[in-house]
Amino acid sequence: MPRYDYDLFVIGGGSGGVRAARLSAALGKRVAIAEEYRYGGTCVIRGCVPKKLFVYASQFPEHFADAAGYGWTVPETSFDWPTLIANKDKEIGRLSGLYQSGVEKAGGETLHSRATLIDGHTVLIENENRTVTAEHILIATGGRPNPHAALPGHEHCIFSNEAFDLPSLPKSIVIAGGGYIAVEFANIFHGLGVDTTLIYRGKEILQRFDMDLRHRLHEEMAAKGIRILCHTIFENIDRRDDGRLAATLNSGHVLFADQILLAIGRIPNTENLGLEAAGVKTGVRGEILVDAHSRTNVGNIWAIGDVTDRVQLTPVAIHEAMCFVETAFKGNPTAPDHNCIATAVFSQPEIGTVGLSEDEASKRFANLEVYSASFRPLRYILAGRQERMLTKLVVDAGTRRVIGAHILGPDAGELAQLLGIVLKAGLTKDDFDRTMAVHPTAAEELVTMYKPTYLVKDGARQDC
Repeated sequence: MPRYDYDLFVIGGGSGGVRAARLSAALGKRVAIAEEYRYGGTCVIRGCVPKKLFVYASQFPEHFADAAGYGWTVPETSFDWPTLIANKDKEIGRLSGLYQSGVEKAGGETLHSRATLIDGHTVLIENENRTVTAEHILIATGGRPNPHAALPGHEHCIFSNEAFDLPSLPKSIVIAGGGYIAVEFANIFHGLGVDTTLIYRGKEILQRFDMDLRHRLHEEMAAKGIRILCHTIFENIDRRDDGRLAATLNSGHVLFADQILLAIGRIPNTENLGLEAAGVKTGVRGEILVDAHSRTNVGNIWAIGDVTDRVQLTPVAIHEAMCFVETAFKGNPTAPDHNCIATAVFSQPEIGTVGLSEDEASKRFANLEVYSASFRPLRYILAGRQERMLTKLVVDAGTRRVIGAHILGPDAGELAQLLGIVLKAGLTKDDFDRTMAVHPTAAEELVTMYKPTYLVKDGARQDC
């Protein structure tokens, strides 16, 4: 008779947890997974997927405007927020069902309940008030928006979760934060016709991205009509008698808005999970501490995804899940590779990036060659749109290896995915130069920048 009820018990039904449960069950392991809300986790329910749907919705005004230059007469348009919400909910429901059924079809058991640790091998299924045991326990509970509880009046604000289900579209919104979530929502709401202000405590939005892209995106967003206030924070938030919100800034200025969205980071979901009872160690932010193979200090308990606060991206959680299965059940210890991860910011214009920014590269390499091109994409010419695209390659001059690729413009995220393969393979600028261009495309600029725009030596830019 088996010593434990399950070979694997997964806590958290997001992308990472579901992938681990499904793959393990497919190996014939006895697997159960518990999710207290809906299967799919942050990405499917309240993150990447609904956000991208909202991005698409917010782009149509520009598409309608551009159509005139191509001979189309677009009649007067109108937007219906409830229709977008209803259609989004329908798609999210479909995807959530697929996540759950995928585990079940592989032979795993799915539970709709909060699950907490009693000890290193015992889990309490709270909705059923029963305990089960497992040889291995995988924690994949993800993260949630930082509530910024120290801010007076934070209870009047919304977060990214609520932004997807507002009962009505606000006429005005102020968004706090400078990361990709804040920037994306600023573009979404502005595109839907909302008066939008973005405030950020830093000197420029999108910290850790390449500075040229950060500056250019700031300029393009401002040109579209989004107010961006850097070096700015909230002092307090008050709700007025008319229901609107008043946000007092550190400058003393007061902003008035229908909604205020806080997008100032995310924190791991580790509270009241029973980690102390099981002896699992956490870090200063509450993140679960793991080794290179996603194993906690308790040998049979593992953690993947945002709850570990390593790299907060859905594909990373999925990759960590696959490495976990290799390590725990296939006798093939595999450490997740967090290097050279391609990513995108679905702003307007879009950002796609992989590898090192120029600033990061200049700290690691003595001599760099930087190739950069700025141009109007062909699709904007007849439309009369002045928005410009930016492509940039950062090259280690010693080896000629391309160590950073950065794009601002249409479909930048799609291009970043392909460039991720290129940089992961360690290809050189000479490989780019030998590659035939596809014309006419914006992407051809990546293989036709033959002469460096400038050099970087010991951290300082120099003309060629």
